[in-house]
Amino acid sequence: MAEDRVGWGSAERSEIDNHANNGSWTLVDRSDVPSDRAIVRLIWVYKRKRSGALKARLCVQGCAQVHGVDYDQTFCATMRPTSLRSLATIANSTGMNMRRWDFVAAYLQGDLETNEV
Repeated sequence: MAEDRVGWGSAERSEIDNHANNGSWTLVDRSDVPSDRAIVRLIWVYKRKRSGALKARLCVQGCAQVHGVDYDQTFCATMRPTSLRSLATIANSTGMNMRRWDFVAAYLQGDLETNEV
């Protein structure tokens, strides 16, 4: 259990570093937040991968957000099952190999325009 504590701490540090390296947030002082706006809370989500690796994700509590105030768009880049089956069929018929990738912090890579936040 003690080694898990160190592992989870390392996973959290990695997540914080990913956010810092990608510039996905700017820390602000509470006094700079307008009085009519609420600070949205963050939660940690922990997962032990099949490989045994520990993964920590820092997530916004979405249920505390108000559409049109805190956000106006949602997006998640995923592949539809029919697209995956089509791709697998093409790969199989042409003798190609398919591989799986796990992109660390891929969700941090999107660029938002100034007024999209």
